[in-house]
Amino acid sequence: MAIDTTTAPSPQAAPPAPQPHGPKLSTRDKLVLFVLCAAQFMVALDFSVLNVALPVLGPDLGMSHSALQWAVTAFALPSGGFLLLFGRTGDLFGRRKLFLAGLALFGLASLLATFAWDPASFLAGRALQGVGAAAIVPTGMSLLTTTFPEGPARDRALGISGTLLSLGFTVGMVLGGVLTDTLGWRSTMGLLTLFALIVLPLAPGLLPESRTPDRPRLDIPGAVTVTGGLLSLIYALSTAAERGFGGTDVIVTLIAGVLLLAVFGYVESRAESPLVSLPMLRRRTVAWGNLGGLVTFSMMSTVVFVLTLYFQEVLHLSAFETGLIFGVQGVLSVVAGVYAPRIIGRFGARRTLVGSLAGQGVLVAALLGIGGGGWSVWLATAAVSVASMFHLGAIVSYGVTVTSGVPDAEQGLATGLVTSTQQVGLTVGIPVLGVLATTVPDLLTGTRTVLAIDAAVVLATAALVSLGLRRKASRRA
Repeated sequence: MAIDTTTAPSPQAAPPAPQPHGPKLSTRDKLVLFVLCAAQFMVALDFSVLNVALPVLGPDLGMSHSALQWAVTAFALPSGGFLLLFGRTGDLFGRRKLFLAGLALFGLASLLATFAWDPASFLAGRALQGVGAAAIVPTGMSLLTTTFPEGPARDRALGISGTLLSLGFTVGMVLGGVLTDTLGWRSTMGLLTLFALIVLPLAPGLLPESRTPDRPRLDIPGAVTVTGGLLSLIYALSTAAERGFGGTDVIVTLIAGVLLLAVFGYVESRAESPLVSLPMLRRRTVAWGNLGGLVTFSMMSTVVFVLTLYFQEVLHLSAFETGLIFGVQGVLSVVAGVYAPRIIGRFGARRTLVGSLAGQGVLVAALLGIGGGGWSVWLATAAVSVASMFHLGAIVSYGVTVTSGVPDAEQGLATGLVTSTQQVGLTVGIPVLGVLATTVPDLLTGTRTVLAIDAAVVLATAALVSLGLRRKASRRA
């Protein structure tokens, strides 16, 4: 029986003897889950593994300090910009085919970045990695949600996937420092090549092909406007993280992004076979679930960013010590990922999402007690680690909320929205809020300011999501 994603299951409707350890998966199911989750983990790793290597990478390739931001932006632009397009393309022409093509491209691009001989070749490799990631993420999520039926099996699969997504970002920070110090910055890109070489040979024999039963035309005007809008918006926000919002290119691309997305909405309202189904966007579970996902990703990435600066520049910890702190966060995220599907099964996805956002907000607010003393390390470690457990609960429950009740034919669209929310959330948080910490003369004051705003946004979102999804539940009643 499918889990009610808006309210806790009624005692009368609950299974008489629930499995204490969740639904059992067959050996093949486990292998399919391994392939899909390993690919998601690889992409998540790519978001952070290179960060601590940038000071070494720049001089080696002859990149100026101001140009280093493109090592991150070159990946973020295509990985976020092409998600919706590739999600829908997979729906129409085959998710498995596009997933395998993305894996192959990602592996080759990582190899190019590993052996890059100048800035142009390195940035080309990073951009192609982003294109590969944009194909892997939505098709991988679609394959997961169509392989595992709605209910406990899908909840458990999404729990594992969400755990590895969060863990990959954290592990990347730790591995990046270790690999750069021992084997050099190129080993961070080589690690991604190795992941692709492990996953790619396993995938063809395990993953089933899936697509929509009919073959409608691809919405070209919608694809052009949404891709252009997302590319412009992500460029503006990524560049603003380094140079602020005053640059002409930032202002122009920000306006262009907003206008293109507005045109996209108009195009979709008139398209015969729209890239995005506006009725789906009017589903309360889709709209409010994605809002919760956007906020939990953007606000938690901001916390990690400002605390990284705080640990190293205020408390004078080394990069390795900072990585260890976030390693504790990663371990507790794994624990949260194990229990999140059980909590969803007990309380429902709506209550889990709202409670997780509220818990994340409260723990971020607790970080306002940090100062310049050594005791702050313990407070910050405990608060950010427990906050990450609530964050993981929000990740899993918003994915369950958004994809529940969506027909298999539209799962690519639904998961494309889920993964677009993830990518945009990871991209916008730091430029919008994180930059405030670096523009205030006193970094400690700037950090506290960012954390206060962060906590307020998360708590306000928890209240809004609760109200929005409760209305849906009331209508059903």
